[in-house]
Amino acid sequence: MCNARRVTSEPVPPVDPGTSADVAALAKVVARQRAELERLRDRAATSAVLERAKGALMALTGCTPDAAQTELTRRAEAGHRTLLEECWLTLGGLPRPDRSGDAAPAGPPDPAPPAGAGSWTVPTAGTADLAEVLGHTGRDLVRVGSPHELAQCLLEHLAPELGADAVMLYERLPEGGLALAGHAGVDATLAAQWRHVPPVTGVAALDVLRSGEPRWLEDPAADGERYQLIGDPPERWPSRAWLPVPPGDAASVALGVLRRHHGPFTARQRELLRAVARLSAGRLRAFDGPRERAADDLSQTVQAVFDALPGAITLLTPLRNGSGEVEDYRIDAATPGAVDVFGRTGRAMVGSHILESYPSVAGEPLWQGYLQALGTGVPFEGEPFAYQDVVDGVPVTATYSVRAAPLGDGLVVTWLRHDGADRQEQRLADVQRLGNLGWANWNLVTQETSWAAQTYTVLGRPPGRPPVRLVELPDLAVSEDAGPLAHAIAGLVRHARPFDVPFRIETAAGVRHLRMVAEAVTAPDGTPVEVHGFVQDLTAQRSAELALVESERAMLLQRGVLQAERALAARLQHALLPLPSKPVQLAGLRVEVAYLPAQAGIHVGGDWFSAIELSGSDALFVVGDVAGHGIGAVATMAQLRFTAKGMVSTGSSLTGALARLNRLLLHSRDSQTTATMVLARYHPGERVLAWAQAGHPPPLLVRRGEVRYLDRPGGMLLGATGTPVYESAELRLEPGDRLLLYTDGLVERPGEGLDAGFERLAEAVRSHGRGESGSLEALLASMLADERRDDVCVLDIRMPAEDEREAAAG
Repeated sequence: MCNARRVTSEPVPPVDPGTSADVAALAKVVARQRAELERLRDRAATSAVLERAKGALMALTGCTPDAAQTELTRRAEAGHRTLLEECWLTLGGLPRPDRSGDAAPAGPPDPAPPAGAGSWTVPTAGTADLAEVLGHTGRDLVRVGSPHELAQCLLEHLAPELGADAVMLYERLPEGGLALAGHAGVDATLAAQWRHVPPVTGVAALDVLRSGEPRWLEDPAADGERYQLIGDPPERWPSRAWLPVPPGDAASVALGVLRRHHGPFTARQRELLRAVARLSAGRLRAFDGPRERAADDLSQTVQAVFDALPGAITLLTPLRNGSGEVEDYRIDAATPGAVDVFGRTGRAMVGSHILESYPSVAGEPLWQGYLQALGTGVPFEGEPFAYQDVVDGVPVTATYSVRAAPLGDGLVVTWLRHDGADRQEQRLADVQRLGNLGWANWNLVTQETSWAAQTYTVLGRPPGRPPVRLVELPDLAVSEDAGPLAHAIAGLVRHARPFDVPFRIETAAGVRHLRMVAEAVTAPDGTPVEVHGFVQDLTAQRSAELALVESERAMLLQRGVLQAERALAARLQHALLPLPSKPVQLAGLRVEVAYLPAQAGIHVGGDWFSAIELSGSDALFVVGDVAGHGIGAVATMAQLRFTAKGMVSTGSSLTGALARLNRLLLHSRDSQTTATMVLARYHPGERVLAWAQAGHPPPLLVRRGEVRYLDRPGGMLLGATGTPVYESAELRLEPGDRLLLYTDGLVERPGEGLDAGFERLAEAVRSHGRGESGSLEALLASMLADERRDDVCVLDIRMPAEDEREAAAG
């Protein structure tokens, strides 16, 4: 805590100043600063009481002012009272003048206790006997030994003054509730019922402690709507007062005074109750005197040690709210090097609060670190952060680290400033470690050599051994690299030529690839007198480069193999699937074939087709697709193509052929291979096309301008199961009909479902003609505008219209 500027933590982003937590913290700062002003006013007002008490002792004993103050201080310490309480006791013990007929004596009136929270005023002539009442009350309070006795004493003195019938003292509990610490005038049954009060709303005693202000309950009807009233029945005490003890937001006890008669408290009665609450606070503190004195003794001991320490160190005591949560910290000791935002240093800071002295700490990681150290008992080590100070009117940014260590119930907080030179040295060490390099320096005049710690690591030498002379450095390199390194060093030493030379060394972990960069510092005549440079370990980089070269070589080899395989598969495919150069006529149908290999990748696919004329003038149309690519897919394609043609040509039904092809795939060498297929047999006499399919996309029919997909008969893809069921369907063709059989490569597109692909195909057919020559080429161009990722095979089957048939016949 070395200046009066805002703390900003670089490693952790600061908490948004607009959050409710910061608003609450700043509100508490404002409240405490207001309380500080009240304390200053209190100090100024109480000086009148102190001076009057000193004057009384001087008049009685004839002592000097200093001796009178010393005597008052001694009496207060002996009676475990505050100096202010002792002054009131001294004034209360003076003989009072007879007022039966005499005028009031000249001079200032007697001072009075507090008229409000934290302020003292001098009573008017109409309340001149208030000091006497408080004097007698204060003398009797000195003799009480418990909160119950305190309540009884207060009741005895307040009953004749304001008609008090009962007195209750509630103490705030850590969890936020209340406990009945003492009572008088309240029967045991009622006291037992109200012994514990949970932290709820609508309780006047809790309201007093939360607000720090008295509550005057003088209207039973209105008060009953706002508060839970104590009493059986509550109307037993029509008027009651609750006051915080001590006054203000530091109150921990609520004093309740209950009366049997109606009516408001007069100004004099309110003034008396505020003063009694202040006197009661002193006596309640005396009950905890030994513990507080032990804490004070610890603080004084720590302060004595802190006075001799350099740097910024503080002893903090946590201040908790009713629920036990830490709201703030009180500074109980500080070194001379600690400074707050008000410019206070060392002992002048003792007694102030953290949120008053350093409001910017609220919500920062530093605050959370304090809480962590308190909760776990483990010292908190904060990350370094930037902190701005003003030195001779110039802003200076320095880096600090904070350490908070538990001590008893508090924390010892140390602010450590990182020196600029130390910070630069640490940065240099970090750069060397992260870059896996180390600096080295050789003085050619004195023959002194110095290395960084990282240089030993790079060169694989034990740190305890002396550094190697420059001319001996080539001895560390392997024999193939020693010559070039020695040549470079000689040129540097003789002619001041800088160099950047790679070399290798042998270590227990294997060969290490290094790089040395060096330059010379010369005398005025150009003679080299000193050499400095660095050695860097490039083993990881060199290994990665070698692995990359090897990987590229393997990739090129694999690509060559794949390209050769593709060429072979393509030749096989062209040999097995000869494409007609123009449309062909089969069984009275015009058939056009298109086959387009995939553009992505280097493998050949397994798509195929068949369009042949059978015996009896029938025609067979087949389109299939084997899963996978390469020579294996082409071989399976050839097996299925020729087997299907052979079985249908020899009289097998379409569904029977599909069942046998399925068994063929299941018993092949690669039993995991699957395929889809559509088989169609056309009878020209009846113009009927019978067809079956095995997991293949449905054919597309164009008739009289309408485009639709045929309903597929049942059929599982080939090679998927040993018990498939295949069904067939029939379609009667009409003149002008167009039927498309195709593989899935025509409709599939990355990121698009098959339904969308089918819709695109239907729309493309509508847009690119329904019978004109060359429409298949236009259709494919429209559907395959992007790069083809799969093979595409299409059979475009058309039945000529009547006029075309007549023209052909003529």
